[in-house]
Amino acid sequence: MGLMQIPRRVDYGLRAVIYLSGQDPEKCCSMAEIATRQGVPRKFLEKIIQDLIRAGLIKSKRGSCGGYALARSAEEISFSDVIEAIEGPIAVNLCLDDHLGCDQMPHCTMIGVWSEVQQKINQVLSGTTIAGLRRSPCREFIGSSSLSSAA
Repeated sequence: MGLMQIPRRVDYGLRAVIYLSGQDPEKCCSMAEIATRQGVPRKFLEKIIQDLIRAGLIKSKRGSCGGYALARSAEEISFSDVIEAIEGPIAVNLCLDDHLGCDQMPHCTMIGVWSEVQQKINQVLSGTTIAGLRRSPCREFIGSSSLSSAA
């Protein structure tokens, strides 16, 4: 049986942004440093970092003291920002994508459930900032009844 999960690109992108949020904002981190510290394949991370730069979440600096740093404060970057920079808009089902629609819409009985799930996911992802993750390690949230407490 398959598993519905967050793509590896998103996981790695979040790890990179979280790592950079814990660094001195005046210091740039090398791609090698981020990849090594976060256990992410460097070549894969390079592509992800480019998406994050295009979205204005990470900035790059050239030269001997070059590298990468957050382009905005960790308080201003949400999980949603990172996910959408890497994967595009978040939709739990194709019928909720504004551009696609669904031919079953006039008689669909599931749209209410999908809409509620979408709303809750958006609420948690947009309400969870990168800065908020510095407060507590994830083990405190394992078994928690509400993910929104992480926000």
